[in-house]
Amino acid sequence: MAHHVITIAREKGSGGYDIAKRLSEKLSIPFYDRKLLRIASDVSGINEQLFGEVDERLGKHEMLRAAQKVYTGEVLPPDSDNYTSQQNLFQFQAKIIAELAETSSCIIVGRCADQILKGKPYLLRTFVHAPIEARIQRVATYSLAWTEAEIRKYICDEDKNRADYYRFYTGEDWRDAGHFDISLDSAALGEEGCADRIIQALPIFTHE
Repeated sequence: MAHHVITIAREKGSGGYDIAKRLSEKLSIPFYDRKLLRIASDVSGINEQLFGEVDERLGKHEMLRAAQKVYTGEVLPPDSDNYTSQQNLFQFQAKIIAELAETSSCIIVGRCADQILKGKPYLLRTFVHAPIEARIQRVATYSLAWTEAEIRKYICDEDKNRADYYRFYTGEDWRDAGHFDISLDSAALGEEGCADRIIQALPIFTHE
């Protein structure tokens, strides 16, 4: 079987997780979302909760600093004073992403994976988006107590967190279409349609 790695960047509420799950079932390959945090925790010995607290969001200290722009792939040793710093947590997670991608076919949701793996011949980089109304409707299905205004604010805040995180660690604009091979409107195509189009694109954009 050919070696394929699919990265899925996604707007909040666009269904990226569910599309990744469908792809995983159709292609019989694993997908990694928050599971990456547990793997990084196991490898580093750092509490998983610390990874969760900075998952696709910047800490206050990082918000005041300039963008890193370059992923080095290097992690600090356990005796370092900055071993549990947010930047080292990112490096651990990025190292896991790179190793998983080299080892076998998989799907990776978010977490700058498209930039971490940039240039790999087996890589298909996707971005999933949808109109805000459709995203509000989706989020409302699991946030029943929230008003529409609260859901809209939550979505906008989460998108900003992801964009800021992406810019800090890559120096790039999260919504720049130039970073992705295909961009899909999940409201127009549906989850099944998005999954099918990603599968159709695999032989076009990947070369292994």
